[in-house]
Amino acid sequence: MDGTKETGRKKGLRTGYTTGACAAAAAKAAARSLVQNVPLSAIETTLPNRTRATFALKRCERVDGLAICSVIKDAGDDPDCTNGAELIAEIELRVEPGIEIRGGLGVATVTKAGLGLEVGGPAINPVPRRNITEMIQEELAASPYHGAVVTITVPGGEEMAKKTTNVRLGLIGGISILGTTGIVRPYSTAAFRASVIQEIEVAAANGLCELVLTTGGKSEHYAMALYPHLPEQAFIQVGDFIGVGVKHCARRSIPRVIIVGMMGKLSKMAAGKMQTHAAGSEVDMEFLSSLVAELGAPLELIAAIRQANTARHVLELCRAAGLVGITSSICQKVAEHCTRHAGGGLSIDVCLVDFNGTLLGCFPKAAV
Repeated sequence: MDGTKETGRKKGLRTGYTTGACAAAAAKAAARSLVQNVPLSAIETTLPNRTRATFALKRCERVDGLAICSVIKDAGDDPDCTNGAELIAEIELRVEPGIEIRGGLGVATVTKAGLGLEVGGPAINPVPRRNITEMIQEELAASPYHGAVVTITVPGGEEMAKKTTNVRLGLIGGISILGTTGIVRPYSTAAFRASVIQEIEVAAANGLCELVLTTGGKSEHYAMALYPHLPEQAFIQVGDFIGVGVKHCARRSIPRVIIVGMMGKLSKMAAGKMQTHAAGSEVDMEFLSSLVAELGAPLELIAAIRQANTARHVLELCRAAGLVGITSSICQKVAEHCTRHAGGGLSIDVCLVDFNGTLLGCFPKAAV
């Protein structure tokens, strides 16, 4: 079954399947191939969301009592580094009950706590584990076998993982086998939100007391230069989800959070917007003009800022007028709103950098 096409503004964006769904389909096919002693070209399976899907098989082989089947992941139109990955399941059947799931080449090994997975075990998340187990058990129901050992491998998985935050999370040697519904939705904000929470969980589980939340890769790079004493795991890209980030830090009792970003995103946060995606929030020029008014700006500058094109343009206007302090005022407002949003109990510092990484403002002034 191909991914469905969504209607409306997202017309043409195909859904796809998670690595977990592909692994479960490959495992089910391998089990059926052994039980029924037949070659297969496709397999129908049940996804974690209980819908049915049919997967074409790239491989279906039987060697020395083992079956090896594989599925090529189709992520639909999601920009996923695992799109096109081959998920391989190798199965050996047992008379004894129990499904043992192992991670092979290209599947990460868990080396840090906080992920809800056994340290030292394969990075195969709970829902995919359950799906793999259920699909194999379906095939064994009418056979003399009651158990199996299944090994999931992903050729090239270690290279794919370099495009993810796996190493920072302590997932070494490959990708994670993921998915809660089996379906990949294009540009999934839910997935990004979940990854922010997961990174904070891992940092908390490893005893970090100071986290740096950034709005993207560039601001993270600059933040690492500002705080070189902190470990890489302390830096978390929250993207547009600053509200989710600070709330979860407070929930996990992280004592100190440092927010590092550029003029555009921080201007939105300063106006109280805790979700800063461009489609959901715009820079409030009226708000920025009120900030410069508080700094004693002349009426001409205040009027010009009301008509400014972007937050960066506001910064340029202030520089040209010789007005200092706007960046630190923005940082202070960000700290106030984020502290309130987190529910208190969290010390928040804020740094504003430009596109070259130069520190333009901070709150409190000794934040760096």
